[in-house]
Amino acid sequence: MDSNTIAQLIRDGLPDAEVTVSGDDGVHFEAVVRSASFEGKNTLARHRMVYATLGELMGNEIHALGLRTETPDS
Repeated sequence: MDSNTIAQLIRDGLPDAEVTVSGDDGVHFEAVVRSASFEGKNTLARHRMVYATLGELMGNEIHALGLRTETPDS
């Protein structure tokens, strides 16, 4: 798994999102996701939205994903 694939999967699931993903070892990643879809949602709800875009990859091909979720105004 690579960071470009993860970023594209997140963009596919959250089409309005700006996504940056980094990670050097192929299983641990950090992502910054900025989306208007996050407006009015708490951190847990935002993270669940991102995890939903990755489905079964979470906990399997993606061992860990650190997330920073933001709205366009934050």
